[in-house]
Amino acid sequence: MKKVNIAILGATGAVGCEMRKVLEEYNIPVGELRLLASARSAGTKVPFQGREVAIQETTEDSFEGMDFVLGAVEGEMSRRFAPAIKKSGAVYIDNSSAFRLEPDVPLVVPEINGADAFENHGIIANPNCCTIIALMAVAGIAKLSPIQSMVVCTYQAVSGAGQAGIAELESQMASLAAGEKPVVKTFATQIAMNVIPFIDAPYGNDYTKEEMKMQNEGRRILHAPELKVNCTCVRVPVMRSHSIAVTLRTERKVSVEEAKAAVAAYPGVRLIEDYEGRCYPTPLDTSDQDLVWVGRIRDDLTDDKGLTLWCCGDQIRKGAASNAVQILMSMIQD
Repeated sequence: MKKVNIAILGATGAVGCEMRKVLEEYNIPVGELRLLASARSAGTKVPFQGREVAIQETTEDSFEGMDFVLGAVEGEMSRRFAPAIKKSGAVYIDNSSAFRLEPDVPLVVPEINGADAFENHGIIANPNCCTIIALMAVAGIAKLSPIQSMVVCTYQAVSGAGQAGIAELESQMASLAAGEKPVVKTFATQIAMNVIPFIDAPYGNDYTKEEMKMQNEGRRILHAPELKVNCTCVRVPVMRSHSIAVTLRTERKVSVEEAKAAVAAYPGVRLIEDYEGRCYPTPLDTSDQDLVWVGRIRDDLTDDKGLTLWCCGDQIRKGAASNAVQILMSMIQD
């Protein structure tokens, strides 16, 4: 593969730092790596592929000469710089929610609908982290029979709220251990020793935006416009890696044995039937790696065509940074 010039927009955040790490791990042939962030980070140097790279302040001219831009910023910032990225001729692989539902922007999980990436017009969207993890877990089953509906409950780590989420849980645990009252800033209420069944802003139908992403994005990725998803998103006092319970209904009955075989054979997925005496994965098992682990596949007792499973995946890696790098890698290989 020839060398490509890559910029990371939002290079100092949790996902941006992970993108740099994954580029190095995957041995992507990088010519110039341009790390873009705010003015206060400009000049800081970080290691990459045996050299040091200085962080630069992001401007409208920051993307000239780049082949790809990996976005690790919020939607507002992504929309601000997208025109300049397109004007530069680079392909923008965006991790924010800004363009995920735009009909002319492919929404891609490489193992599921990787070919869609090549239909881009300068922007490719990275799906929501829980959408990626859940769909990776069920994609093998969907190949056996189309999925008609899913009931999903997510158990999301505090790192999903960025460095501030991690700091808040650490601070609150320390306060509780010292017999002090925890300070609440990042989350709506105390997260230490607690769970919070509300993530993101209201959608307008008594669900949240985070909960509706599973249906709205899942329809595009699976090419299943009639897919119905009922989702509840819960923040839990776990540092890293999201866990998800999925009950799905297929068009025809898929047996547990068929489902296990399909999950085991699917790229990027690991079936757990006996891991250290357990039939299920946990967040600690799946942190800092890219496989989605799936276990506890069983019949749904309320629906003859239903199956239930449990899955875990690192939302910073496969749920964000690694998925974006894998999209980039598929394009430069082609």
